[in-house]
Amino acid sequence: MAPSLKGPLSGVRVLEFGQIAAGPFAGSLLADLGADVVKVENPVGGDGMRAWPPLTAREGGAPFSENFASVNRNKRSMAVDLKSAADVRHLRQLTDVADVVVENFRAGVLRRLGLGYEDLKATNPRLVYCSISGYGQMGPYAEKGAFDVTVQAMSGLMSVTGEEGRPPVKCGVPVGDFCAGLYAAYTITAMLMQARATGEGGYIDCSMLGSLIGVAALQTSEYFGTGKCGRRIGSAHPRNAPYQAYRAQDDYFVIAAGNTVLWQAVAEAVGLPGLVDDPRFKSQVDRARNQVALAAILEAEFCKRPAAEWLAEMDRRGVPCSPINSYPEILADPHVEAMGLVRPLRLPNGVETRTTAFPIAISGYEFAVDQPPPELGAHTKDVASEWLATASPAPSVRQAKR
Repeated sequence: MAPSLKGPLSGVRVLEFGQIAAGPFAGSLLADLGADVVKVENPVGGDGMRAWPPLTAREGGAPFSENFASVNRNKRSMAVDLKSAADVRHLRQLTDVADVVVENFRAGVLRRLGLGYEDLKATNPRLVYCSISGYGQMGPYAEKGAFDVTVQAMSGLMSVTGEEGRPPVKCGVPVGDFCAGLYAAYTITAMLMQARATGEGGYIDCSMLGSLIGVAALQTSEYFGTGKCGRRIGSAHPRNAPYQAYRAQDDYFVIAAGNTVLWQAVAEAVGLPGLVDDPRFKSQVDRARNQVALAAILEAEFCKRPAAEWLAEMDRRGVPCSPINSYPEILADPHVEAMGLVRPLRLPNGVETRTTAFPIAISGYEFAVDQPPPELGAHTKDVASEWLATASPAPSVRQAKR
């Protein structure tokens, strides 16, 4: 059977009240799997990420944000003034025929506009409504503002990131935003199954804080089991060694000898097979406890040869290893090419660029960028006519500024 261009979520209608990263990323995951995702944006400026660099343009043309494009391909855009009673009434018509609402405003904002879950489920009980926020809709921090770095700090993640004795550092990828987006899209899909089976949707309260605590299962279970908190140990592992970045003659590289057989292979690779009988390194627990001493012994050997030679040696012995790639390096890697993870993307202003594909392969479905990231408000009238299947007038909005 030839792969279909209609994804498994084809036919699902999503209204996304998304700003910057978490909400738009959740929406993009649904869109990449075939859902009709419509961004609801302010006519003046739209999603704030539209102004984020890099802004690229053809000569003499209008610039377009590639950051915005990365999480908003395969979507459509409506320009709607949430301060206009007429526009809000029009949105209520659309929510009556929508399957999903995704929003990441501060807690309570849409509820005050009459667009909260309780308002909408009265006329559309099968609606799945997902609120993404920093700290959730309940509790003492519900109204507290949040950005990725503040939630990384609040969640405990920064306490185990970086090196002991050095200033705190955040993860280089905005994991608070994107983990929340992943949890949101996953839970929305689960709730859609319920809605189809029972006719009853539901409300999803997805927080960045909860998402980061959720993915820290190993760290939290360590605390629950020992009463001790984790610590910052750079690229090393609290329960395994050798399992970190090591300096070779010319560069750093990573090995992960996660069991005794692999540890023996490393010891043989560096010409020190007797290390496996050293009482400091006999078991995995011993090696983890004495990993600083072990690293010093190994690096004394690693510094004698270039990183590429050590990587080839470890690959030959079956030891998991890797160079420390930059993004230009990994995006040009032949394995990434074989996976089809980099795709061409044409921006609305005509600029030809690239984007990363939906990264999971699904039998019977071929991911494609069917729609470029939308111009602000480009689909306001189309969505109204298609979703309502009438000649309903589009909301009375000002022309979006280009």
